[in-house]
Amino acid sequence: METAIQAMGVLAAGLTSLSYLPQVRKARSPGSTDDLSLKMLVALASGLILWIAYGLLKRDWVIVLANVVGAALALTLIAFKVRDMREAKGGHTGSASR
Repeated sequence: METAIQAMGVLAAGLTSLSYLPQVRKARSPGSTDDLSLKMLVALASGLILWIAYGLLKRDWVIVLANVVGAALALTLIAFKVRDMREAKGGHTGSASR
């Protein structure tokens, strides 16, 4: 029974962590993050980092691994959002500035 519970945790962690991939792919293109909230992304990344700390304290590798992946993807989205905000502030548009 413990193995089934562990497998369910790994599957849940994988699905929720990887659910960010389509958004990261979309946000990779310059100027494509207008519909993303920076405050939401910062709150999400902060929560995921706290989950990592919690998982480390509990010594639960499933919690740690899932949230490391999620936090890395959320931080990537933040980087893309900041990039687009800087380009918009500087008057640059899309890939023409590259």
